[in-house]
Amino acid sequence: MPQSSSPTPGQDFIRQIVSRDVASGLHAGRVLTRFPPEPNGYLHIGHAEAICLDFSVAEEFGGSTTLRMDDTNPTTEDPRYVDAIAEDIRWLGFEWAGEIRYASDYFEGLYRLALALVEDGNAYVDSLSEAEIRRHRGTVTAPGSPSPYRDRSVEENLDLFRRMRAGEFEDGAHVLRAKIDLASPNMKMRDPLLYRIRHAHHYRTGDEWPIYPMYDWAHGLSDAIEGITHSFCTLEFENNRELYDWGVDYTRPSAAGIEEIPGALGGGGSEPGSWDPRPRQYEFARLNLDYTVMSKRKLLTLVSEGRVDGWTDPRMPTLAGMRRLGVTPEAIRAFIDQVGIAKADKRVDIETLESAVRSDLNQRAPRVMCVLRPLRVVIENYPEGETEQLDAPYFPRDVESPPAEWPETRQIPFSDALYIERDDFSEDPPKGYRRLAPGREVRLRYAYFITCREVVKDPASQEIIELRCTYDPATRGGNAPDGRKVSGTIHWVSADQSIPIEARLYDRLFSDPDPEVGVEDFHENLNPDSLELLSESRVEPSVADSVPGTHYQFERVGYFVRDAAEAEDGRPAFNRTVTLRDTWARRQAQGATGARGGGEKRQGAESMEPPGSGERATTTAPEGVEPSKRSSRAGADARAASPELREMFARFQTEHGLTEESADLLTRDSAAAALFEGAVSGGGSPRGVANWIIHELRGSTEGGALDELPFDGGELGTLVALVEGGEISQPAAKRVLERMLEGGGDPRDIVEAEGLGRISDPSALASLVDGLLEAHPAEVDRYRAGQAGLIGFFIGQAMRQTEGRADPELLQRVLLERLGQPSP
Repeated sequence: MPQSSSPTPGQDFIRQIVSRDVASGLHAGRVLTRFPPEPNGYLHIGHAEAICLDFSVAEEFGGSTTLRMDDTNPTTEDPRYVDAIAEDIRWLGFEWAGEIRYASDYFEGLYRLALALVEDGNAYVDSLSEAEIRRHRGTVTAPGSPSPYRDRSVEENLDLFRRMRAGEFEDGAHVLRAKIDLASPNMKMRDPLLYRIRHAHHYRTGDEWPIYPMYDWAHGLSDAIEGITHSFCTLEFENNRELYDWGVDYTRPSAAGIEEIPGALGGGGSEPGSWDPRPRQYEFARLNLDYTVMSKRKLLTLVSEGRVDGWTDPRMPTLAGMRRLGVTPEAIRAFIDQVGIAKADKRVDIETLESAVRSDLNQRAPRVMCVLRPLRVVIENYPEGETEQLDAPYFPRDVESPPAEWPETRQIPFSDALYIERDDFSEDPPKGYRRLAPGREVRLRYAYFITCREVVKDPASQEIIELRCTYDPATRGGNAPDGRKVSGTIHWVSADQSIPIEARLYDRLFSDPDPEVGVEDFHENLNPDSLELLSESRVEPSVADSVPGTHYQFERVGYFVRDAAEAEDGRPAFNRTVTLRDTWARRQAQGATGARGGGEKRQGAESMEPPGSGERATTTAPEGVEPSKRSSRAGADARAASPELREMFARFQTEHGLTEESADLLTRDSAAAALFEGAVSGGGSPRGVANWIIHELRGSTEGGALDELPFDGGELGTLVALVEGGEISQPAAKRVLERMLEGGGDPRDIVEAEGLGRISDPSALASLVDGLLEAHPAEVDRYRAGQAGLIGFFIGQAMRQTEGRADPELLQRVLLERLGQPSP
């Protein structure tokens, strides 16, 4: 039974339509949708939106969905694409009703419907060339002119069309056109083509058909034949809807011989317009994702030119590529739910997808240690030749329900020879560096404190090849009995017992968020650093028995998945799915390149440890999101030892209105609590300050430490107040924070020095808007034709060009004025 029969608050407009139809008894309350891909390539993330919509809406209203291959173009289609499409849909968690259907199943029925259309005087055979037909169609402002063949008799048209079917004519000699309205403002209705001659071998029908139906003829009538109730298409088919309806309204179901078509569900009487049920088309905004292209044709060029390693290359936005990258179907469905269904075209920040991936993998990926760029460490005072096994958890305590297939802990071998990340050592450490350096003591995760005593270099190159260190046997587990602190925690693996792997660091395929704008060829924006292969990486031995598709979080590095394609020498290969947090914007500002989703070359910056946590990695939810736990053990332990922190924990909730989770994160140590209070005094709102400390500062400082910042709480409060007052944008504020972390300074001075303030000059915005409208004439025409939602597209483009600095209200007024619309 349907789960809903009337519109409910929060439903998107598609579900509202279906709710009304079900409530009114249309189609006897039945809901049948369809997903109709063309098997000419692999499905991509944009198709996932359509798949989720088609299948989920049917499920929600007690209906079903058919899978129909739109295989009307024999020169581009292949059965391997059919198999790939079916695999992707099932991978996403959906199942279609019955067998896979094909438009080619209906070729005979569609041909009969076309014959009946000719008999009724609603179609004719045209012998003009393709170029001549285009010229006769007219323009947006001028009507079309009739073809000299438009008034052929019904008998002549039937004869020619039957002979086209028999294969008597060469490609391009004739076409079948609908006879509709050459003066229609919708150029799709100016006698559109229905059939063309194409002597090409079809992967299913062989050489049986020398003519093939056009999409607009086959699509709507295939829906009608199958009994589809609701047909969902993306906005580029909005102008096609009138032709879709015309084809259904002007054909006779009886002419198709539906009873002879295997699996056909439609029916109705003998008169035109009597399809029952009569399908309706509804359009929604397509999904455009930053740093990708969503055209299968363009993706095919990347494959055919060898720019990527096939359709399943993990850099590709195809579902098969994402699957190989390690993205889960649950993450994709969560992302689609988050983005939602809209009526106007939208571009989505790729970080929205990557955030959904991180949230999903955080709950399912066991933690292990991997060193990507190894530097050998010898523990001089550890017994030579001995090995001990250290216990380490697969999942941190904030993962409420770890996957049942994983035990609680694994064993990590420790001996006198180890590997650490090369970037976790600096011979001449800069200010704020918190990892290993000569004479400095750090914690080895889950193990001991070590101190660097000697640096060994290659005599010829002077490259550091080994560190000589000592360890403190009393610090097993990572804590000192005397309570002394260390500057940081680094990860490691055993030199002798770790497993050599190939680490594949995948990055965004394009270097520009909108790869097709501002260039003649989108290839110009391909990211030359989209893949980095590391051949010397080492991972702890607990992964030895993993199978392809197994996910891991390599601690302090990122999320990885084992690839089925091994390295050339047979070593296991692991693909990086996404880093632990996004720093792409920072790297772009600095002109650097590196990790997918914003990871940096300097792996230590990916530490997830909050202050005082020692051995656990955490993730935090945004302010206002229901926490997965009421309070952490780390916070409770800290407050148990400090009456002042206990008082602050309560006051931050009652006086400042923070959630319990935020108050917990801010009162795990006195430095965070003091910083929060100072920032609130400096002018930032309590919730705003909490978000900046939890989500920005802890991710931007080594190990999340906040006690040695080069600025005080008052300056942080000033920064937050600048954002909240609309004086600077969020991206600009992050750049200011980076400068403050580098050397302190008043946020207002940094904003002025780097020109990061809001652009509020009407003349400057007018110049920007003029250039924007000139660069997008098609979108301007569509807006002026009635697609008012495109105002969001123009605002988004302007904000991207100004890095979010344009004053949004003034920008909208200028846009509306330039587009000839009154200001709101």
